[in-house]
Amino acid sequence: MLVSRSPVRSLEVLDTFRVARRPLSLTEISRLAALPVSTCHGVVRALEHHGFLYFLSPREAYPTRRLWDMASVIEANDPVAQRLAPALQALRDRTGETVILGARQHGQVLYLLVVESAQSIRYSSRAGDHKPLHSSSIGKCMLGALPDAELDAWLAANPLDAITDRTVTDAAALRRELVASRERGHYVTRGENVTDVMAIAAPLRLGSLTLGIAVAGPLHRMEAAEARIAAALRACAQGIANQDAEGLHVA
Repeated sequence: MLVSRSPVRSLEVLDTFRVARRPLSLTEISRLAALPVSTCHGVVRALEHHGFLYFLSPREAYPTRRLWDMASVIEANDPVAQRLAPALQALRDRTGETVILGARQHGQVLYLLVVESAQSIRYSSRAGDHKPLHSSSIGKCMLGALPDAELDAWLAANPLDAITDRTVTDAAALRRELVASRERGHYVTRGENVTDVMAIAAPLRLGSLTLGIAVAGPLHRMEAAEARIAAALRACAQGIANQDAEGLHVA
């Protein structure tokens, strides 16, 4: 899939301020964004022209509140994240681990919402991150939701790359796991996508949307509480689905 680089460059430039957390010079933006100085100059001037950046000095720029104002309105009207956030926050509090909402997009998992654990040692990620389907718990949810014929076609057409030494790379073994997970109502990864991280995910269908909710954390802590976390996760997904069935549809 071909993607235009122009809007991506603007986002990459803006993201440098998230990383640095301070005003930046053109040279610093170029380095942090891994873009040529000449390219950065054009992007910075365009962002300044449209009110997204301002200069504190002849050398250093910083984003204006316009970006925050836009993001706040967008976030406040997100039909999925806003509605599900309270339930996901409650699940985070109940399990003590990071909770993630994700969907399948272009052959990958896209994180839509991440509610991080308050514990000092935790699984950390952010909305917008992508993960492979075959090695992530939400990805397994998406694959497990496919009809058998579509699942077989996907397994035949896609390589199962080893993300870690625990990744399931045999199609037949993965299929058996997906079928068993579908029957029990949740999917598990144990260090298959991130070493020493375990995740448990359950499917969630809202109207035409097929989503996945995952609870993720350090492997040793998750394994010790696996049954309790899986039960809490399934109850959360069922509660959201029941609410949707009562007429509060997302899609």
